[in-house]
Amino acid sequence: MKRLPPSVKMRKELSEYLSRGTMSEESMISGLAQRATRMVVQELLEEEAGEFVGRDYYERGGREGAVYRNGYEPFRIKTGEGKLTVFKPQVRNSDEPFQSRLGVFLKGNSDVLQKLSLEMYARGMSTRDIEDALYEATGDQVISKSAVSRISEKLYEEFEAFQNRDLSVYEVEYLFLDAIYESIRKRFGVKEAILCAWGICRDGSKVLLHMTIGNKESEACWVEMLGDMVRRGLPAPTTISSDGAPGLIKAIESVFAKSLRLRCWFHRMRNLAGKVPAEVWPEIKSQIVAIRETASLEQGKQLAAQFPVHQR
Repeated sequence: MKRLPPSVKMRKELSEYLSRGTMSEESMISGLAQRATRMVVQELLEEEAGEFVGRDYYERGGREGAVYRNGYEPFRIKTGEGKLTVFKPQVRNSDEPFQSRLGVFLKGNSDVLQKLSLEMYARGMSTRDIEDALYEATGDQVISKSAVSRISEKLYEEFEAFQNRDLSVYEVEYLFLDAIYESIRKRFGVKEAILCAWGICRDGSKVLLHMTIGNKESEACWVEMLGDMVRRGLPAPTTISSDGAPGLIKAIESVFAKSLRLRCWFHRMRNLAGKVPAEVWPEIKSQIVAIRETASLEQGKQLAAQFPVHQR
């Protein structure tokens, strides 16, 4: 049985995560960023080594004394989501020692690849996109155009599968919608909205449903995104949580008129915290949480009626 390179295993892990994310505490976007970044970095490291050796992973050397791969060495990189472990390829029988230029760069500069990974799932990445991202980050062409081209083809296949998969298999009860802003192009200095949708299914599992580029969170962009998910089989959820963006609210009312829209708990608490003195907020917050987590509607109404009004 052939040994699989780490990138193949990481690709499978990422696919399983996208199919059914079951982490109880982990943010779905954070989980995607970790796994996608790890996979992209590993693909780049393996392509870099492949170019040095002069052949693909499964391709045998044709002559005696040829340079060959010699396993992998664990390598940790820092990202905004914490430390990730990837595996640097090792090379034997070479007159010139192999040192990964990408590995040297990644010791303290992995943010660009993390942003690239997120955008990959929102829009897909062309060869030029990836070349530009690496060049802007390193000031040099770290790996060749042909290697970047091979990686972009693999990533685009992943993107297509994610953007077009059947959503009818998910019994989504609670839908969450929000936008994050990212930019991988330093020279433009413009951040784009990545519209995100994830849900909690009837069995309690979490799933990242869709990501796409949006034009400043406009109603039209949200309607297009929600309509696409409906066409792919997404059932009408029981509740939909969002912030107070007018375009998003109108889109929800248009596409999911029968679902109950809820104000995002995080945004609501942040707004409330800004309206009271800092010294009394911890007490008020604990009382609000107690109201939210009551076992029944009647008990919640009673606690709400008893909720004190604090004044300066």
